[in-house]
Amino acid sequence: MLSIRRAAFAASFLVLAACANMQSASTAPVKPTIGTWGFDTATMDTTVRPGDDFFKYVNGTWIKTTVMPADKSRYGSFDALRDKSEADVRATIEESAKQTHEPGSAGQKVGDFYNAFVDTTAIEAAGLAPAKPDLDAIADAKTLTDIAVLMAQPGLPGGPVGLGVGLDSKNPDAYTIDVTQSGLGLPDRDYYLRKDKQFADIRAAYLAHIEKMLTLAGYPQPKQAAKAILAVETQIAKDSWELAKRRDPNATYNPMTRAQLKTFAPSFPWDATFDAMTLPGGFERFIVNEKDAVQKLAALFSKTPVGTWKAYMTFHYLQTYAAVLPAAFDDQAFAFSSKISGAKEKRQRWKRGIQAVNGTLGEAVGELYVGRYFSAEAKSEMLKLVENLRAAYGKRISALDWMSPETKKQALAKLAAFRVKIGYPDTWRDYSDFEVKAGDALGNLKRASAYEWRRDVARLNKPTDKDEWFMPPQTVNAYYNPIFNEIVFPAAILQAPFFDMGADPAINYGAIGAVIGHEMGHGFDDQGAKFDATGNLRNWWTPEDEARFKERTKALGAQYSAFEPLPGIHVNGDLTMGENIGDLGGISVAHEAYLTSLDGKTPPVLDGFTGEQRFYLGFAQVWRSIQRDESLRNQVLSDPHSPPQYRTNGVVPNVDEWYAAFSVQPDAKLYIAPEKRVHIW
Repeated sequence: MLSIRRAAFAASFLVLAACANMQSASTAPVKPTIGTWGFDTATMDTTVRPGDDFFKYVNGTWIKTTVMPADKSRYGSFDALRDKSEADVRATIEESAKQTHEPGSAGQKVGDFYNAFVDTTAIEAAGLAPAKPDLDAIADAKTLTDIAVLMAQPGLPGGPVGLGVGLDSKNPDAYTIDVTQSGLGLPDRDYYLRKDKQFADIRAAYLAHIEKMLTLAGYPQPKQAAKAILAVETQIAKDSWELAKRRDPNATYNPMTRAQLKTFAPSFPWDATFDAMTLPGGFERFIVNEKDAVQKLAALFSKTPVGTWKAYMTFHYLQTYAAVLPAAFDDQAFAFSSKISGAKEKRQRWKRGIQAVNGTLGEAVGELYVGRYFSAEAKSEMLKLVENLRAAYGKRISALDWMSPETKKQALAKLAAFRVKIGYPDTWRDYSDFEVKAGDALGNLKRASAYEWRRDVARLNKPTDKDEWFMPPQTVNAYYNPIFNEIVFPAAILQAPFFDMGADPAINYGAIGAVIGHEMGHGFDDQGAKFDATGNLRNWWTPEDEARFKERTKALGAQYSAFEPLPGIHVNGDLTMGENIGDLGGISVAHEAYLTSLDGKTPPVLDGFTGEQRFYLGFAQVWRSIQRDESLRNQVLSDPHSPPQYRTNGVVPNVDEWYAAFSVQPDAKLYIAPEKRVHIW
């Protein structure tokens, strides 16, 4: 998103909601979406022992027989549900298009935006004309101040110092301006700095890509310009913090006034930048994130020639808008991105159109979407289910043997204060200030950026909007926001295999229950636990409890850092720590809730599987996935989530009940001795 970075979402690919028996006594049984009880046993590979590779035991036949779609770099439960969500949104838009909409209405804007994006004939006929005013403005820049002013404009590429409206970690009621490191074209600094041949090859391909994009636009001396761009991005990478370090909210909280910022990095044109951003006069809440990195990057900006920045902005402009430029630009952008993702084909135009409209008019589409695909009754039921998980989490916190009563009291207060958002917002966003023009694909994207920026700037000096959603309802995802102390589950994620009204309760608890627990767990992971019940960045731990907590997280990090999904590429246990804690806590809390739901009764055996076994089958089914090597490499280097196989195999060996459920013995490959298993929440 354009801004509100300090919402600091701890969640991402895996996040969901809980479960109890999903069938109301007053209604007829609902047929499960998958199999006869929410799981298809034909997808398993029972030649693999559960204790040797639980991920393949549950998903092995599916993995062997599933063909990767050519337009994807990974494919699994999340991706299949995203495909369904896109198809549902398409049907929603097409149904809306049959109706007559008033000019300026949300329906008109959604339809015109989508139609302009997918009209490749019109885009091709327009050529570079829609981009010419911006490209000319970049070409006309004479000074570094001119460049800084352009970089501060919404819809134009930024530079090595990024600025955006955010939330104040030590005052949840206030907005700030975040000052951050920025400016890389490759996914992460490692792509510029690692010496391995695979990264050298990517850098060579990136250099060639930059030159080709500039050549297509008729840029003078594209080869020399490309070399200059890669050189300055490489220096940006050297000056930048690594991702794992950026996770620390204390390290990235460095408040400054305007005067302090100008003294901190005196060579950067701050005043011209702030004027271009149209900040309100006298606004003084600036939070510098990566402190010494921002200082170095501000100096780098000032000592880099104007010509280099002009080439840099031109390339990144073409890259940003390639999808709505003539096909030669779009094709070239895909040709390079495929080297990062491994995808063999571009996504169909309509799918990319849905992605674009979701990213710009998300709640306008979402309001139509939930009317067709998510009921108020379902929302009410999900709220009840979340409370089941909250109760289970509280029970586990109260029983912890490593935490003192003093810290437990603070933890339970935070748990009780969790704000829960399910399905869709109570109040929909107003898009009346966003102008959408029929047939103007590039202009619509630019105006979307300008609309978002005006909206953010207008909120400065006002109380924060705690009812705001940072994902539209049709998003297959969920998140925890530590500053608002909230867990959020959009409507689209609340479908099978995560949440199925007709599934066996054990499957739902293992799937959606673990996701709810995961999101709650982000409030108590290594970074989320630094925020209190009101969302303030404040240490509420006793020193002894904090030390014991760090001892456990360090042990968990060591387990994950030992995973090597590709030769020479290891999981970064520090980068993925928050998600790993969320996964481990999520399954533990969901299991607690499942046992409570049984009320002492023994669930039936279904197709030879006990209730305990079905719980773990439901959990592993969620992480079913295949992935291209290029995508896997990129995920390990730049994503705080561990690869899907470790979100299963890295979690269950630390859960005592899993061993009993599948009779896992010490000779099993995943076996961890009881005294070495990590138990946190």
